[in-house]
Amino acid sequence: CHFLEFVFIISPLGILEIRIFYQSIYRSVYSFHLLFLFFFLRIHLIPGFIHSEQADWMFEQLLQDIPWGQRTHVRHEVSFEEPRLTSWYGELPYTYSRITMQPNPNWHPLLTMLKERIEEFTGYTFNSLLCNLYRNEKDSVDWHSDDEPSLGKNPVIASLSFGATRTFEMRKKPSPEENGDYTYVERLRIPLDHGTLLMMEGATQEDWQHRVPKEYHSRDARINLTFRIIYPEPDGVWK
Repeated sequence: CHFLEFVFIISPLGILEIRIFYQSIYRSVYSFHLLFLFFFLRIHLIPGFIHSEQADWMFEQLLQDIPWGQRTHVRHEVSFEEPRLTSWYGELPYTYSRITMQPNPNWHPLLTMLKERIEEFTGYTFNSLLCNLYRNEKDSVDWHSDDEPSLGKNPVIASLSFGATRTFEMRKKPSPEENGDYTYVERLRIPLDHGTLLMMEGATQEDWQHRVPKEYHSRDARINLTFRIIYPEPDGVWK
């Protein structure tokens, strides 16, 4: 059996850090599931959703088979490349940060299998997938919320990680009185290990931002699969 210990630590800066410790007594096929609510944040953390032996070969296959590409942003008439590689799957296009990813209905069989496994576990049906490849410690994604109109109200995001552990950070959006000042907002840090599933739902995207920051120490590659529900109408509502 695998025992997990979740340790919640409030740092001097007021940041809640989640540290996960593993103890392995004998082999088990069970997953561990943590649901926590923190300042109206609703996420589910499932370490070991994909067991390490499976996760190893899945990571290598995804790394080789997915058509990774690097997108270009334009901000204030200055263009720059995203500090990561991405790939999109789904019948509908997806626009974020003024970049539109065109429909791609040609799902890789492994991605289809993972989608079905997550759907069985969560009870949600996903129709789209944004894949992210963080090649090393220099790759990252900046603060943002997955709140595009095509995701509907209170979107559900299933995030599955493979490869090197990276820290997933969250911060609560300040109240209107704070005028966009994030200095004193609540923050959360979660290490996302090989094979871990993270579910975000409820008003998480409305109330919180998240990022994967650059690291100061060397990191190997990490793949993050974010399964989504995309609607054809901007004001679509899940039924």
